[in-house]
Amino acid sequence: MTRFDRHALTCILLRALEEIDSGTATATEATGLSRAELREILTHCFPAINISAFALARATDPEPDMEEQLLLDLLLAHARPGDPISASFAKIIAHRAMHTDCLWQALGLFDRDELSRLLATHFPALASNTENIRWEKYIYRKVGKAEGCFHVQRASQDCSDFDAYFGPGRR
Repeated sequence: MTRFDRHALTCILLRALEEIDSGTATATEATGLSRAELREILTHCFPAINISAFALARATDPEPDMEEQLLLDLLLAHARPGDPISASFAKIIAHRAMHTDCLWQALGLFDRDELSRLLATHFPALASNTENIRWEKYIYRKVGKAEGCFHVQRASQDCSDFDAYFGPGRR
């Protein structure tokens, strides 16, 4: 695991803890990972962390809905082969993409560049965004094409960057 992977996971886990503390999500609901997957990441990547803060005993393993599963399938198809951390990031990204925030914000990352770096590292073929459009729109366009539908896109009007993603003049 690279320093950047650890940084990205730290951002994601901090976001999860915020949601756990506020009572809006369990650890598995916040990350999209199963209890076993989350325990594995916590014990191997962050051995000094207090796992009890994640209240895994109260969590149940997530079951992605159809939209999340489509995103997960796309990400897993483009993940680095044989890399378990890439598979974990695929689950986390697919799950956090269901939030109304911009994806980089939903992941707790500092900016879009960190999302680009995360995608380029773990999903290099997918991250070759030659269309040079925003990640949310790009990923949903890829899902749409894979499903034979060429007009799939998701974004919330609540997104602070909605116009930058989907406003006039954007592809």
